[in-house]
Amino acid sequence: MPDRYKTVLLFGMPGVGKGTQGKILGHIPGFFHLACGEVFRSLDVNSELGRQVMQYSSRGELVPDALTIDMWRNNVHAQTVLSLFKPKDDLLILDGIPRNVAQATAMDSHLDVLKVVHLVCSDQDAMVHRMRRRALKENRLDDADEKVVRHRFAVYEQETRPVLDHYDPSIVAEIDAVGSPAEVLQHVLEVLVPIQNAHFHNPLVS
Repeated sequence: MPDRYKTVLLFGMPGVGKGTQGKILGHIPGFFHLACGEVFRSLDVNSELGRQVMQYSSRGELVPDALTIDMWRNNVHAQTVLSLFKPKDDLLILDGIPRNVAQATAMDSHLDVLKVVHLVCSDQDAMVHRMRRRALKENRLDDADEKVVRHRFAVYEQETRPVLDHYDPSIVAEIDAVGSPAEVLQHVLEVLVPIQNAHFHNPLVS
């Protein structure tokens, strides 16, 4: 079995700021951010895998876990071939996957999860407000509907939150997601920098 990717999972309910933190981290040398949504958007719809995925998404159905993981694995491999992601130098930051316990179990053979960064916001009303504001800014009409947002929260609690229990509690770090992106980033880096230093050689550090 090939070496597993040294990985950090960005975890939390919809709208908590996983994507924002992931994008910022992705611009810092030594971190490589990959969001599941970007994997879907970059898929070649004319490929065999792309056609299989479209069969489900065109009917409004969820893409099966096995297909989702195949998509993710192919994308990560392509990033390594292009040297955009260097597994020996970069800590992989995953956002939006695994989405359920079945995916987490299936991905254990590919990932060495060093830390789960659990972004937490105890105020659901504040989260609804944040998502609706983002929806208007980014033209995400579905997230502008409060009923849709609260349904996404319910799906998260039922399907995705149990993923936390799949991992050893000692590697789960809870971080308050309330605050400016810079403030949250400061707390995220306090958790991740020691991990990066422990597992990767940084030529800039003597």
